[in-house]
Amino acid sequence: MTGIADMTGMSKANVVAPSQELALARLTEAIAVKRQMLTGPFAEQAVAVAQLMIGSLRAGGKIMFFGNGGSAQDAGHLAAELMGRFNFDRPGLAALSLPDATATMTAIGNDYAYQDVFARQVLAAGRPGDVVVGLTTSGNSANVVRGLAAARIARMSTVAFTGSRGGQVVGVADICIRVPSDETGRIQEACLHLGHTICEMVEAAIFARPTDRPA
Repeated sequence: MTGIADMTGMSKANVVAPSQELALARLTEAIAVKRQMLTGPFAEQAVAVAQLMIGSLRAGGKIMFFGNGGSAQDAGHLAAELMGRFNFDRPGLAALSLPDATATMTAIGNDYAYQDVFARQVLAAGRPGDVVVGLTTSGNSANVVRGLAAARIARMSTVAFTGSRGGQVVGVADICIRVPSDETGRIQEACLHLGHTICEMVEAAIFARPTDRPA
């Protein structure tokens, strides 16, 4: 039996007490990962992804994001930065977060297989020239790998955000950003940092800020 019965194992005293030391340790780890990213291909890759997105959007294409769990939430976050706004008011940009389609996700997962939940959506909604972004900290999430592979076959540009090991997405992504960490939390934090930077570049390239527009 699950639920309330599972709570019987809950301790009444802290097993590990919250501490400033732990908070500082995690901040130090996050900073160390970001420092490593000051060298290597990361800035160049971020620019390359932004340029792909800019080209696709100007040609009438769209950006599709997907991932599982925390990465699904990050997919929704980044799609919202483009469809809504990032730094300033401007028209929305065509961006979708595939995990947000709850009915579609559960229908495909139930009627076909969970591994197909992104590939089937990509093939239905995507067109050649679109940009498809898969987020997976392990690099081996089967549905993310299949989604990127399907997009590539359909002549869409493919981007992966993952950890240092790369995993299977390396073979199906035109640009694979491998955060130099194996810790899920640090990878997700760094991916969101780069994702925000990419959204900032896309927005700034396509639209003038209200204060920058000629009189």
